[in-house]
Amino acid sequence: MYMQKTLPDIKYLFPLKPDMDRFVSQPATELFSENAVAFLHALSKELIGERKYPEVAAFAFFCRKANILEIKKKYAADTSVRLGRGIVFHITPSNVPVNFAYSLLCGILAGNTNIVRVPSKEFEQVKLIVDAIEKLSHDESYKEFVNRILLIRYDRQSSATAYFSSLCDTRIIWGGDNTIEQVRKNPIPTRSFDITFADRYSLCVINADQYINETELEKIASGFYNDTYLFDQNACTSPHLVVWLGSDENVNRSKEIFWNELHQVVRKKYSTVQPVIAVDKLTTYYTQASQSENISKISTDDNSLWRIELSELPENIDEYRCAAGYFSEYHAGSLTELSSIINRKYQTLVYYGIEKEVLLDFIKNNSLTGIDRMVPVGRASDFSTTWDGFELITTLSRTIEIIS
Repeated sequence: MYMQKTLPDIKYLFPLKPDMDRFVSQPATELFSENAVAFLHALSKELIGERKYPEVAAFAFFCRKANILEIKKKYAADTSVRLGRGIVFHITPSNVPVNFAYSLLCGILAGNTNIVRVPSKEFEQVKLIVDAIEKLSHDESYKEFVNRILLIRYDRQSSATAYFSSLCDTRIIWGGDNTIEQVRKNPIPTRSFDITFADRYSLCVINADQYINETELEKIASGFYNDTYLFDQNACTSPHLVVWLGSDENVNRSKEIFWNELHQVVRKKYSTVQPVIAVDKLTTYYTQASQSENISKISTDDNSLWRIELSELPENIDEYRCAAGYFSEYHAGSLTELSSIINRKYQTLVYYGIEKEVLLDFIKNNSLTGIDRMVPVGRASDFSTTWDGFELITTLSRTIEIIS
């Protein structure tokens, strides 16, 4: 029989008093089980009316039965027997509140029992989702299923990481490089393995020859706001570099229009920049200026938007970043010019006015070592079960081979 370890520094969010003996003995199930789909759809209905936090509403929309069944279609051709790997321990990032829910969703759909460490900071978005799960646990239809979920919170100094690592069949680590390094010091069982989502860098490419004719300027600005300011540029998907393509005339005019439209959206939606962030922006700029040639800051009338104009694109541009509206920008001759800077740290390329075929050629012709996803402006934070090059449902499950 399993002996539960007493760790007083763990806060159990759901359930409040877990039966670990029962929890660890849960068997793995098939992918996209009826119970899993039904539970996620019920969770969607609990959260879908959320208006204060759009990221919670987006998660609710993702959980809809229709969307889950659409995702399931990708696996329809796979006739092999697949089951979950067992216990998945999710260590989720501290600065993106709803990430834990998407990670949990993947573990659920892949047929696993899930231990999820939520952010140590008490975000209201986290509470809304946890409360919805707790409410569903009282419904007889889902009571048994939610026994496969354990939501916890603890500080980095806790020994809880070592404890839960010792139980898992798969460990998912979302966080910076240092976080991953520290977590990996805690051993996992011999047949277990890690999936890591490390520190990443993202950029945006705008074709000014197309943008100059855009009629829905506020829509594009609002989309870019959601890509960046919604998470204070802390999300790995948030662009820090804006690259312009097109003629000099169109680029210069488009810059003026685009940044003005964005600034108007920021003024409406964004809270006041904290003094410490203002200092960080200044420090980042001074560092960037001291190590770069011919850069300049484009003046704005407040601290909510900093534009750093580059005359050349340094290979280490990913080292110069700051939160809350700090953007380097560069006018490139073509997409190919970007291949010299893209390394394994690059995750998302957000684009506007570029055809899919052009993006495909860019990937194929340059053998890029980085960039795992390319999405239109406004969709940088859209979640997919393929993330950072990992197909999560497949990776979190195992194939049972039957040879006749």
